Amino acid sequence: MLVLAGLAAVGAGPAQAASGLLVLCLVQGALACLLSWRTRRPLSFVWSTPGAALLVAAQGRTGSFAAAVGAFALCGVLLVVTGCWPRLAALVRSVPVPVSGALLAGVLLPLCLAPVSAVREQPLAALAVVAVWLLLRRGGSAWAVPAAMVVALVGTALSVEGAPAPDWLPRLVPVLPALDPFVLVSLGVPLYVVTMAGQNVPGLAVLHTLGHRDLPVGRVLAGSGVGTLLAAPFGGHAVNLSALAAGMIAGPGAARDPGRRWIAAVGGGAAYLLLGLLATPVAGFVGGTSPVLVEAVAGLALLDSFAGGLVSALEQPQQRLTAAATFAVVASGVSLAGVGSAFWGLLAGLLLAAASRPPRRGRHLGTAAS
Repeated sequence: MLVLAGLAAVGAGPAQAASGLLVLCLVQGALACLLSWRTRRPLSFVWSTPGAALLVAAQGRTGSFAAAVGAFALCGVLLVVTGCWPRLAALVRSVPVPVSGALLAGVLLPLCLAPVSAVREQPLAALAVVAVWLLLRRGGSAWAVPAAMVVALVGTALSVEGAPAPDWLPRLVPVLPALDPFVLVSLGVPLYVVTMAGQNVPGLAVLHTLGHRDLPVGRVLAGSGVGTLLAAPFGGHAVNLSALAAGMIAGPGAARDPGRRWIAAVGGGAAYLLLGLLATPVAGFVGGTSPVLVEAVAGLALLDSFAGGLVSALEQPQQRLTAAATFAVVASGVSLAGVGSAFWGLLAGLLLAAASRPPRRGRHLGTAAS
């Protein structure tokens, strides 16, 4: 649902949003099946969740969906280059944790406020969504978000009269990318950064922690880039490693023998291929109704990620000013020279982080000696 809301925010119509969801399911499923089988490693892929949140935050600033598709393609190119050029991957990993955490938190903030807005617009339905989520969340159930989504869909359906019958036929709708320099900078570059910092890097870390330490990192990152490039012309925003699914698919729960856990990843990929068949009716239903309740559920689901971003942003006392400035600029939603706040927040954070670094001792010693 977050993907559909994000695509709609950057100008996609119902058919284009359905196409984007469909192609993402197909590409990430195919990547999981192919790369897991070829490498014999449990590699699960999914759409970029923080990237979808970034699209929601960029609502009304892309000019056209074709320009957004151009930004999706740029993200794919950068991911391919990252996989083929290790120095770029090292450069992305060198982005200070407070800056990347604050960037992620700032991008997610508008969606995390969605439950509050929903309570104001549709009090009864929104409070029911929050109550179900809170009740199951307190009990530690993993079904808190799915149950809240069911309540949201029921509430949305009850508020719609005479809704047309859903179209069940899956369709890919091609969109010719438009290369708008402002959109490329304000959407394409931040999409790449949050996808790498928020999904690919944590996904690799989870796999490493679970004992899969001989991963073909370059091939995995390049594969996510190629998948993004294939998905972009049909409305897919970004494909990346999954950190959450990796914890299940690559762990002992999938198989006692680590060498056989790749089979679970292939099974997960096949499930995404089947899930893609439902993209058109789901997108048609969501696109024809008010998204306020769906966005509220997305906000509840992203609260943990938002809190994690804030914690990592503020964990280092000496970098808290840098993190706070990054978060403030990103969350402001301000657009300067046609470039959105995510890029300016990232730039402000990097400049402040560089300015707050202590000078190298060697320079002072050299100056004193002279």
